[in-house]
Amino acid sequence: MVEAVQDAGVVVTGAGGGIGAALARRFAAEGARVVVNDLDAARAKDVADEIGGIAVPGDASAIVAEARAALGGTVDVYCANAGVGSEGSQAAEEAVWALAWDVNVMAHVRAAHELLPDWLERGSGRFVSTVSAAGLLTMIGAAPYSVTKHGAYAFAEWLSLTYRHRGIKVHAICPQGVRTDMLASSGSAGDLVLRPTAIEPADVADALFQGIEEDRFLILPHPEVAGYYQARAADPDRWLHGMNRLQRQWEETTAR
Repeated sequence: MVEAVQDAGVVVTGAGGGIGAALARRFAAEGARVVVNDLDAARAKDVADEIGGIAVPGDASAIVAEARAALGGTVDVYCANAGVGSEGSQAAEEAVWALAWDVNVMAHVRAAHELLPDWLERGSGRFVSTVSAAGLLTMIGAAPYSVTKHGAYAFAEWLSLTYRHRGIKVHAICPQGVRTDMLASSGSAGDLVLRPTAIEPADVADALFQGIEEDRFLILPHPEVAGYYQARAADPDRWLHGMNRLQRQWEETTAR
């Protein structure tokens, strides 16, 4: 058992399935009291009933107050997990870009705005951001997703560097492919890049809990991402050339 989360009040957004459900199950198994949030009320209830948690359905941007009340007045851990996997290029419709920004970035900002006053007053709190390896690297064929996941990572990084001396813990989870509905809908780009090394949602939860025990900010369920990230920083042009080669391979595949 991880002492840091025993009897903690935990909120997991987007927890009706996939990574969110896996996180909710793991927190509950570790002795936490868990609020399960999802836009789909039935799915939220199903997971909450399974783990002995509390379902608080609705928009992840607007449930902090209700979740706090459901937990008896205190949120100790907030998992900003809800996300949208928007595909497309710079030509994607503005509504697609707007939704990606709202869910993948601004929902995190709004939650932190609600949570931080109480956390800073008591000197403790834990913010878990489900980002993606796309937030460290990128993803072919998915400009809105890649750009907004970079934003989610940047916000988590900013929270950590700004408030860690005041007792706030922040974790950024950055997996590659995970066997979820989002991977299933990622099309041929996902088949090429993500599916071959895809892991289970429970593996992501395991990686987070190891990171909590080790007090690490960056959580990499696919450890090889660290090497890709280092290569990107060390020689951006070489890295971009390699990614462009992958882009061309994808284009050739889709042209057949």
